[in-house]
Amino acid sequence: MKAMILAAGKGERMRPLTDEIPKPLLEVAGKPLIVWHIEKLAKAHFKEVVINHAYLGEMIEAYLGDGSKWGLKIQYSREGSPLETAGGIKKALSFLGDEPFLVVNADIFTDLDYITLKNMNLDNFKGHLVMVKNPPHHMKGDFVLKHNKIELEGSNKLTFSGLAIYRPEIFEEINMESVAKLAPILKKLIDAGCICGEEYHGLWFDIGTPKRLEEINFFLKNNNFTS
Repeated sequence: MKAMILAAGKGERMRPLTDEIPKPLLEVAGKPLIVWHIEKLAKAHFKEVVINHAYLGEMIEAYLGDGSKWGLKIQYSREGSPLETAGGIKKALSFLGDEPFLVVNADIFTDLDYITLKNMNLDNFKGHLVMVKNPPHHMKGDFVLKHNKIELEGSNKLTFSGLAIYRPEIFEEINMESVAKLAPILKKLIDAGCICGEEYHGLWFDIGTPKRLEEINFFLKNNNFTS
């Protein structure tokens, strides 16, 4: 299984921290966010990783190189201007191949072992979402997880973690180089009963603002977290 890290966002809510550095290179516990993901993917025996980028993407390439430092092959999908999540994945499909692949948001932090996702069998489903307890900034949640299946409506909604496995055919109808959001596609597939999921109860942070970056660094420092 191949993996894709989504790293093309401008990080507007992270300004001024992202005025001169892309959000994936902001440090958590002394290490760039994206490196935490790279290390976890390598530890889970992934061999090929695709990273899309737009804003200050050359800095990401300069920092990570070809991935050989971690025993990986990194390929870059250069967008120029951000194509949103689904549009970015569509552009990168030529690197990802015909089999299901893992997608990771660069701006999350988690202690989930990615080997559990690498070994995932989708069976007849077209995608698999990792869900988490609703964080304070998103208490309404996104979707319902019922009997390992994702549903749109119901009680006890959970938040989509930014970790998922997708079949490439999900993105077939998107035009190349088009700006396309992921949410409408997911909702259509969920409504058709095509998406399964799981709830992760471990460590997970959505690092979308400078305050949340401070919070996770404080948390990790005070809990002696090590990779």
